[in-house]
Amino acid sequence: MGENSAPNPENRNGTTGRPLAERVATRLFYPTSRPREKSLRDAVSGRVILVTGASHGIGKVTAKKLAAAGAIVLLVARTREDLDQVAAEIGAAGGTAHVYQADITDMEAVEQLGRTILDEHDHVDVMINNAGKSIRRSLAKSYDRFHDFTRTIDVNYLGPVRLLLTLLPNMRERGRGHIVNVSTWGLRMPPAPRWSAYGASKAAFDVWLRTVATEIAADGVTTTSVYMPLVHTRMSAPTDFSGVPGLTADEAADLICHAVTAKPLEISPWWTGPVQAWTDLRRGAAQRFMERSFRTLKG
Repeated sequence: MGENSAPNPENRNGTTGRPLAERVATRLFYPTSRPREKSLRDAVSGRVILVTGASHGIGKVTAKKLAAAGAIVLLVARTREDLDQVAAEIGAAGGTAHVYQADITDMEAVEQLGRTILDEHDHVDVMINNAGKSIRRSLAKSYDRFHDFTRTIDVNYLGPVRLLLTLLPNMRERGRGHIVNVSTWGLRMPPAPRWSAYGASKAAFDVWLRTVATEIAADGVTTTSVYMPLVHTRMSAPTDFSGVPGLTADEAADLICHAVTAKPLEISPWWTGPVQAWTDLRRGAAQRFMERSFRTLKG
């Protein structure tokens, strides 16, 4: 949810619906990597891959791409009907998908989800943490909305932590496993006005996973943090990003497939490194820039 409304993102899922200038800007600022078909199939064929937030947007497209390459895909989301539809589409295309309805904010249910998956599939080769909650709301409109902060923390941080605490012992014992976290490029930028709930929750899991990665690497378990740029999906739709360069769900799914195949430590837009370095060196200047931007928006 956010303060603004936006056009239906489903109209933007193909490149042909975007203006030429926007397509060029997207290619320049957010170049994507698509693994070769053979490389993807070699990496995922027969592997058990869990995708959270698999009923819509990036998760849905990613699951379909992985299943088409031969993966056994475990679809996780809140709405059973939507998951069944995705599973049916995967099955019709010759793939294999299993549906697991779960509310990621229910910690007991999430723990049980992990145990059920291990009982039924023995292990998980790849866990893609894609489910997310985005809220753009100013502080002045948040004083009586503490639930904005608790629900983003539950979805973006505590839920995936609870799930991984169940799955990781098995991965470490087997000596292999891969975790892909769909994060946000906003963590590489100076903190932006109106994104306090979302940014804090995404930062919490980002730091948790990168810290855990230092402990599990010796056991053969790897991680990839995808600092995803703007993607025009249902989740981003409440904020009006019309005309702003961004990826389609298909392009974002290609990035995740690249993460699963190549297993880099992180994937991030090329220019975020220099911006983050400047922010760290000149934190005061970066914050003043954001303060001026917010005053301009208010004016």
